[in-house]
Amino acid sequence: MSVELMVWDEPVPISRDQARATYLAVKRDSPVTGEAPDVAKELPGEVTTYPGHVLVTMDLDTMDETSAQVFTIARAHGLVCYDPQRDLVHNVAPLGVYEGMQLHTGDGMVVHDPDLGLVHDVLATLSAQNPFVALVNFGRHFLQVSPGYELEYKEGTLIRTMVPELAEVQAAFNEYATGDRSFLARHEWA
Repeated sequence: MSVELMVWDEPVPISRDQARATYLAVKRDSPVTGEAPDVAKELPGEVTTYPGHVLVTMDLDTMDETSAQVFTIARAHGLVCYDPQRDLVHNVAPLGVYEGMQLHTGDGMVVHDPDLGLVHDVLATLSAQNPFVALVNFGRHFLQVSPGYELEYKEGTLIRTMVPELAEVQAAFNEYATGDRSFLARHEWA
């Protein structure tokens, strides 16, 4: 079994709906032959080029490692990356304030310097198949959540709280990623 990622240039951040529509439209076209774009030569996996787009196909066994490489290369080239399996789009911006921050999910995705839209969308995928989402600034602090919306924050001491809804989790993660600690004052932590 194989999985795919598609990368291309967008002048501004796009939504998952826009990325999905672009991916589906491009897949209806025929691949192009001849000289591949420079980024295609750097991407791991099996690469297929379409007009203005590059499709990366990888096997399921190496998906997590290969996806992380594709995300990093796409970002370095200022390209959008769409993950149709997870229905997630990786935009170039806006980013959080912590350089080197990592997004980790319970289903194996790791993204360095994730864009804020991706963080927001990933949180909506919490489930038995994706049992946690964490933003990690190694050696300093982290914020993570599990289904049922138990938030855990660690900066020295680990503290926990339960929040009632996804929107509050998304707000807390956005504040954390942008250096705002308002989420700490809004909840009772133990």
